[in-house]
Amino acid sequence: MSMEVTFLGTGSAYPSPARAASAVALRREGQCWLFDCGEGTQTQLMRSHLKAGKITKIFITHLHGDHFFGLPGLLCTLSLQSSPDPDKPPVDIYGPLGLRSFIWRTLELSHSQLLFPYVVHELVPTRDQCPAEEFKDFSSLGKDEAPSGEAQGRILHLDPVENSYLLVDDEQFVVKAFRLFHRIPSFGFAVEEKPRAGKLNVQKLKEMG
Repeated sequence: MSMEVTFLGTGSAYPSPARAASAVALRREGQCWLFDCGEGTQTQLMRSHLKAGKITKIFITHLHGDHFFGLPGLLCTLSLQSSPDPDKPPVDIYGPLGLRSFIWRTLELSHSQLLFPYVVHELVPTRDQCPAEEFKDFSSLGKDEAPSGEAQGRILHLDPVENSYLLVDDEQFVVKAFRLFHRIPSFGFAVEEKPRAGKLNVQKLKEMG
């Protein structure tokens, strides 16, 4: 299995001509996973060898603008490159509580209609992830909203035993989120490949000594 990491942006606070805001792409077997989506990410994708249309999952570490202000524009660009397909699986978006409402409102206010489905899965932070005065409770956001084209995603709570959030568990990978301390609640993501059986014929090797 091949995996490839591409740094699309490593800047912070604001983008510069030579260093875009935060965005990292992980390519694996025809899929592309995006970690953070700062301003200019869609332009950086065009400059790279990656195809934006291959993005199937997006992970947002925290809700500072330099890590997710590029997301609405990227979603609209993906829509322009898409054709309506009712059987197309949704793009999964993972991020802190409040991200779903941000996406809904941005698309609604800009009269943007996406030609592909997407689902937002929100991570509920704990109060010890940031200074007490910076913590905001976004749990009431988006409860009465039901925009077209977006199915209700999961609300993910911390597993106290594992001390993590389980995001993805498929045949090949497990993806977990871990709490980080920052000025606002932040998360780190770990992508772990599951053990795979080897291709050696152990019995034949034993017979051959």
